[in-house]
Amino acid sequence: MKLPNLKHLQYLVALHQEQHFAKAAQRCYVSQSTLSTAIQNLEDQYSTQILEREHKNFVFTPFGIELVERSKRLLNEAHELIDFAHSAGDWQAGSLKIGVIPTIAPFMFEGVIKQVSLNLPKIDLQLQEDTTANLLLKLNEGKLDLLVLALPIATPGCKSLVIGHDPFHLVAHSDMLNSLPDPFDMVDLPKQSVFLLHQEHCMTGHAVSACGLKDTEQVSSLTASSLYTLIQLANSKMGFTFMPELALNSNILLSTSLQSRPAESAAYREIGLVWRNGTTRIRLFRYLAEIFSPLTPKPTFNV
Repeated sequence: MKLPNLKHLQYLVALHQEQHFAKAAQRCYVSQSTLSTAIQNLEDQYSTQILEREHKNFVFTPFGIELVERSKRLLNEAHELIDFAHSAGDWQAGSLKIGVIPTIAPFMFEGVIKQVSLNLPKIDLQLQEDTTANLLLKLNEGKLDLLVLALPIATPGCKSLVIGHDPFHLVAHSDMLNSLPDPFDMVDLPKQSVFLLHQEHCMTGHAVSACGLKDTEQVSSLTASSLYTLIQLANSKMGFTFMPELALNSNILLSTSLQSRPAESAAYREIGLVWRNGTTRIRLFRYLAEIFSPLTPKPTFNV
């Protein structure tokens, strides 16, 4: 059996992601007939049905779904081979696309750019900010090479490496914070007084778990889309919030009337690097872990 055409596999993956022939063709910059012919060629090549078709509708067969997953891995390896060739085999050269979540990106982007520029001058760095779910999807699709995420979190098909701890702090207007006992307990806070981010932000889950917020009446139903919105809510004396030390070290409370108080000693999130299984760039990623770890509040990575 002859080797598969990578372009045809690319069309297949696009069709599975778009679930629409016209949209997939547009995404691949080809005509719909070209894409349809490519899928038919794959079915002929493997003598197995990839799609179950009915009029204008279709569904992927179990074989088709498995072929898509294997195609993704093959295409990712092909892209890595291209990067390897462009860098002439130099692990310290080539393009590097890093995705970072919004609760880390504003406070580490500058340091990441500086460290890569200083220590890896032949690396062409590209940074992207997005939610954890979107970044993991792009990583598995080969659109990103490496992620900086808050852990622990499920990362199927990927490896992760913790590079630091980021403790949580209770933040509120100075008048409200000074009225609390020291040490304080969650039950000391008024009901519906703790503001957190929307659920799609993984920091909410980490804060809930680390700070003992699960199933408490103190958590407000009003949620925010960013740390800066949480700051505004707390500064207006509407209530309390929890901030990672990474943000506090970047002077996020500057020009506000807010103060912070450390949460319990075990209340922290992990900051880590995440990459695809089977990557050929582990040496580069471990070196990045070494130079990125000092950017975290409490570095944990040991060479």
